[in-house]
Amino acid sequence: SESNLPPSEHPPASRRQRKKRSKENKTRTVHANLLYDAANKGEENPNRHYANNKIKTTKYTVLSFLPKNLFEQFHRFANVYFVFIALLNFVPVVNAFQPELALAPVVFILSVTAIKDLWEDYRRHRSDKEINHMDCLVFSRAERRYVEKYWKEVRVGDFIRLRCNEILPADVLLLSSSDPDRLCHIETATLDGETNLKQRQVVRSFFDLDCEFDPLKYNSIIECEKPNNDLNRFRGYIIHRSGRRDALYKENLLLRGCTIRNTEEAVGIVIYAGHETKAMLNNNGPRYKRSKLERQMNVDVFWCVVILLVLCLFAAIGHGLWMFQYGDKRPVFDVLSPEGTDLSPIMSAIYLFLTMIIVFQVLIPISLFVSIEIVKICQVYFIHQDMDLYDEETDSHLQCRALNITEDLGQMQYIFSDKTGTLTENKMVFRRCTVAGVEYSHDANAKRLAMYQEMDSEEEECTSHGGTLPRRDSVTSHQSARVVLRSQSTKSHRRTGSRAEAKRASILSKHTAFSSPMEKDITPDPKLLDKVNDCSSQMDFMRFHSQPMSQLPSDLSDTIDFFIALTICNTVVVSSPNQPRHKVRMRFELKSPVKTIEDFIKRFTPSRLTSGSNSSSSSSLITNRSSNKGCSSLLSSPSAESTLTKLHEERSCGGLENAFSPVPPSYDGKASWNIEEGELRYEAESPDEAALVYAARAYKCSLVGRLPDQVTVELPHLGKLSFELLHTLGFDSTRKRMSVVVRHPLTDQITVYTKGADSVIMDLIKPPNTGRKLQKKIVCRTQNYLNLYAADGLRTLCIAKKILSQEEYACWLQRHLEAETAIQGREQLLFESALRLETNLQLLGATGIEDRLQDGVPETIASLRKAGLQIWVLTGDKQETAVNIAYACKLLDPEEEILTLNADSQEACALLLEESLHYIQAKFLCSSADQTTKAFHSSFAPFDLHPSSSLSSSSSHAAPFLVHRLGLVIDGRTLAYALDKSLEDKFLAVARSCRSVLCCRSTPLQKSMVVKLVRNKLKVMTLAIGDGANDVSMIQVADVGVGISGQEGMQAVMASDFALPRFRYLQKLLLVHGHWCYSRLANMILYFFYKNAMFVALIFWFQFYCGFSGSAMIDQWYLIFFNLMFSAFPQLITGTLDKDVSAETLQHLPQLYVNGQNSEEYKPYMFWMNMIDAFYQSLMCFFIPYFAYADSDMDLFTWGTPITTLALFTILLHLGIETKTWTWMNWLSIAFSIALFFTVALCYNASCPTCYSPSNPYWTMQRLLQDPLFYLLCIITPVAALLPRYFYRACQGTLFPSPVQVGRQLDKLPADTRRNILSLTRVKVGSPLSPKPPFLSLSKASPKGCNKNDQRSISGSKTLEATQGQADEEEDRSCLSGPTDSEMHLSDLYTLVPSEIDTLPYTKDAPQPAGELQPPSTEVSECLDKTLEPSDVSLSSWITSTPLLTPADSVQLNLLPDGAPQCVRYSRNSEDRLKPDHAVHPAHRTEQEVEQLLHTKL
Repeated sequence: SESNLPPSEHPPASRRQRKKRSKENKTRTVHANLLYDAANKGEENPNRHYANNKIKTTKYTVLSFLPKNLFEQFHRFANVYFVFIALLNFVPVVNAFQPELALAPVVFILSVTAIKDLWEDYRRHRSDKEINHMDCLVFSRAERRYVEKYWKEVRVGDFIRLRCNEILPADVLLLSSSDPDRLCHIETATLDGETNLKQRQVVRSFFDLDCEFDPLKYNSIIECEKPNNDLNRFRGYIIHRSGRRDALYKENLLLRGCTIRNTEEAVGIVIYAGHETKAMLNNNGPRYKRSKLERQMNVDVFWCVVILLVLCLFAAIGHGLWMFQYGDKRPVFDVLSPEGTDLSPIMSAIYLFLTMIIVFQVLIPISLFVSIEIVKICQVYFIHQDMDLYDEETDSHLQCRALNITEDLGQMQYIFSDKTGTLTENKMVFRRCTVAGVEYSHDANAKRLAMYQEMDSEEEECTSHGGTLPRRDSVTSHQSARVVLRSQSTKSHRRTGSRAEAKRASILSKHTAFSSPMEKDITPDPKLLDKVNDCSSQMDFMRFHSQPMSQLPSDLSDTIDFFIALTICNTVVVSSPNQPRHKVRMRFELKSPVKTIEDFIKRFTPSRLTSGSNSSSSSSLITNRSSNKGCSSLLSSPSAESTLTKLHEERSCGGLENAFSPVPPSYDGKASWNIEEGELRYEAESPDEAALVYAARAYKCSLVGRLPDQVTVELPHLGKLSFELLHTLGFDSTRKRMSVVVRHPLTDQITVYTKGADSVIMDLIKPPNTGRKLQKKIVCRTQNYLNLYAADGLRTLCIAKKILSQEEYACWLQRHLEAETAIQGREQLLFESALRLETNLQLLGATGIEDRLQDGVPETIASLRKAGLQIWVLTGDKQETAVNIAYACKLLDPEEEILTLNADSQEACALLLEESLHYIQAKFLCSSADQTTKAFHSSFAPFDLHPSSSLSSSSSHAAPFLVHRLGLVIDGRTLAYALDKSLEDKFLAVARSCRSVLCCRSTPLQKSMVVKLVRNKLKVMTLAIGDGANDVSMIQVADVGVGISGQEGMQAVMASDFALPRFRYLQKLLLVHGHWCYSRLANMILYFFYKNAMFVALIFWFQFYCGFSGSAMIDQWYLIFFNLMFSAFPQLITGTLDKDVSAETLQHLPQLYVNGQNSEEYKPYMFWMNMIDAFYQSLMCFFIPYFAYADSDMDLFTWGTPITTLALFTILLHLGIETKTWTWMNWLSIAFSIALFFTVALCYNASCPTCYSPSNPYWTMQRLLQDPLFYLLCIITPVAALLPRYFYRACQGTLFPSPVQVGRQLDKLPADTRRNILSLTRVKVGSPLSPKPPFLSLSKASPKGCNKNDQRSISGSKTLEATQGQADEEEDRSCLSGPTDSEMHLSDLYTLVPSEIDTLPYTKDAPQPAGELQPPSTEVSECLDKTLEPSDVSLSSWITSTPLLTPADSVQLNLLPDGAPQCVRYSRNSEDRLKPDHAVHPAHRTEQEVEQLLHTKL
């Protein structure tokens, strides 16, 4: 960094060098601009090289628009090609059309795209202008006061004064605050969507200023890091004139786009401005991805080029030969070369080749790219308009942030989901706790929650209708004149944010985050409440009689400590009720002798001690979700230090507030805690924190105030106590815990309170002394309860404490301060310092918090799974919790086996994966050579098989993979080993054989690595869905990223391609909209290729009659505008509105989604079939008119016009055959196209007799319309041309319909019949959806459809393995014995579908499943047969065919201790799931099977 001389003292000679050096520097040096305000010193200002605050998000300027836009458009190869052809047409030797006319289509296409780009850019420009012209207060040296300036005039090094509710114009270092505690509260909703307040602190050296901050006296230099986009990091130091350095933290930096709250005014110096602010560096805008369909289409465009060259080459050779046959005699019609000489046949052929390229140019569809863009934008519009995807509770719609991958939604094969907040509500509700080894079940609280469950739906309606509006109105009264500007300023941070989102943000930010009545109003457990009261009254008695607190019985002291820890070990900010964003202030004279410790601290540090890292949940740049909130002007002023004045001001803050003033009138030891304490608002950063603070409040242990160095708590009997807050060691994902160091006001001891994940806290507990059996007992009991909580699906946290002696604290403090002031590796040092403190803890207890499942999650997962999607859940939760939630949301089935992989080392992991692979092969693939296979095929229709074809993977397993009824559970540590290069193939082989995979305790990086591995190795389409910052990397790696706009801010939404309000909407987005978008675009692209090829072929046939001279019988106007105008509109309408199957059927029959997964609508062979069809149709359209007019005196263009007309009719009728849904818009577009053609033809023929001599189109169409033969041709030709296609479609639909065609037949049935059939399939397909509340319960009922005695004997064959369903056996064996005839057409399908999917019907001799899985009763069948036509009978059998579900086992793969034989742990997982394990060798069969086989033989 630069030397510490004041800038003016640098000799000018070294300025150039200094500039060069500063570029190489890794730091930025900021000086105050006031030193350089004088006119002559402007050039010396070292800040002049930094960006100013003007933002410009536009791409173009007036001058650069044309060149830049054209340059971008020419990135598309097709555009370059068309411009080249248009220019080639200007060369006289090879030109085919009027040059100007040939330019028309290209110019039209380019201008449409340019206008679209210009409009988008203009909107960005308007938004930039609004933002740049917002105003703020900047200090002016000349006027010696703060003056109003526009945002764009702010520079790095300026001093800015910020007022309450003002938005920050740049990244500012906080130097002064009107808050007596030198704090400034900001709301970061525009950055990370979090509505809770964050505290920021004044830089330490400006902490103790007695007077107001004076910019003129400032003479320090700031050294900090270069601009970067990490919102959670800021490092640097400030160097004072005296040479003293103070460290700078992220707590000192206020970021652009945040809003000042609860702080009357603050002053800061600008560090980063404009495009260098962290918010702008995070603003990437929407991302562009190329869809799978587009990649396929580009291959076919290439084939079109090949066909074009072949046709041109053929014509050129033909022309050369034709010229050659004349020999030396020149033909009469021969045109001489420009020099007057003869052209040789070879030169003629070369010229003709270029001419033919111009004539046949239409073969490459120029309008295809523009049409696809238009159709995609329309599709996105319709998805936005779908009211089923609107969430009333949060007032949010689905958002499409990536416009160009809508069709990918219809081709997904793997879904990777986060759990917390994605599958669950992220509404944390306190359920139960254990304190000092005693468990408190909170039964009343459980009943209260059950009641909420029932009331939920009604309540939602009330709040969404009644609750939001009054609240929205009430706020307007506080809003100031800045509101208009404020609502627009946010545009800079995210251009794609919708108004609805802003509105929703304003609703959300009116009330505190994580504070619904369900989360707040906890019913205390009476036993525990008595204990807390008993304990606090004893403590009060001891305090009154000055007895030492150490005499308190340990269980009682643990209880009160437990609740104190819940109350103060967090970063919750308290605000008062009727000014929701108004902080409650109170400072008490601390009863402990503070002076000693203060002096003690001052020995080590030059300035006041503050916390090292204040945890604030990680965030990245997020949408605008904030709104104006009133801010009271009655803030306590810094000068009024006395407590009474403060209390008085606090009380007079609002008129009504005295009724429930947060400060009781007296706090003389026994403050009455029954005052409306409940009205305090808690601003928590995570729902877990809020849940625990509300739980403590239910036991009258309330957090009533938080300052940087003090936390005030109100306890029963003891009144308000102030804990001096010495340090806060924030939560981080490595330590998985958070600690606070406080001085206890009653015992005067320095105490560390820690809360964190049980996996880490339990390891830090002090090993009990031999004498203290009680402590050991507590730890054991607590561990048991933790296991029970986890089995119940609750999130567990452990609470512990540690008492430090003065010496221990002094020793730790010295090292900690060194860590705090370090600049290099500060994070690592602070981390190590925290580790040194958090050892030998004393366990106080543990809590169980419930995270409720979102509505509709089990149904959605069941439905997506039937659609052939593999679902993997990647979560950071502990294994037991994750597994139980997985059961609750039907990800894991009680009937399926679970493989659990937990390993402590790379070798162990390798061994486990080997075991698992052997186990899977032994269990599912062992009987390949068995006789059963043959017998099996004789009595069963083969089940639908989807081997993974050649795409399988680079792994050694070439055999097609099957998904078995297995679940895989793997923890984070094992996953880390499994993702190693040497093991990833084995891991993938195991994981892809399982029906569901659950990765627990996984880090954000591991999540993205798993997605990348599956995507790259298996070459499948992946979708990742999550709601928090920890899901961002996974969302960005997947083919399609979906963000849930939930409780955890909007980090995930910012990174995603689609944003959903709820997980359950994923079902409709994929199964309905995804299916439609894929089907429409695939069909539209194929139709485009067909249409262009058919039109070009007409001219090609004519070449045989004109000596391959490149002439055309079709008028050039028609040639140029046929594709662009006459036939353009109908396909756009079909591409936007066509629905092959109705939404209802698609949701009832998720199996239809497989159509898109296997790219059924757009196979490579379809392109060639289309081309062949196009050539056939063009033959009809050419030769029928040719023979009809064979011997007439008709001229060339009069004969060409009917051909054009017939081609148009044929092309439109072809579209009619391919259209599945007819709306008035389809009819209108076809009528419009025909009318447009005839209108243009009639006008052109009437008004343009000599436009392009020698041809004369005068009155051609008018004469044709008087000719009966023309009308006859209009009927015969299209019919003849389209007969083969129509015949093929009819046969296919009748004889071997695809599942989608079956779905379409269903749609044609009367509504009641259709509902009957669908209701049957709902029971039949997969496991039944039992109505179960989304609460997580310990007992899991087996799905009704799974009959325990479902063991069937099959005549002529051995019994199936009892542990596996018939479907799996069929899959395996048919797989091993090679595909049968009926599967052959499926062999190119991609992924294997889980065994629930039923696609092919069973044959008549298939045995009936036992129990409840019987087919519809006879009456129902008869009723169906009456309503169905004969062709529909196959349909009902197709739908009602069902797989057989049987009980299965759970396999626990664990390595036993050294020396024990390696084997697989095996335990029944049906109703006897919890019986003791018995080990069996994987290759052996279970007793049950052996018994069964004997039975069969007998």
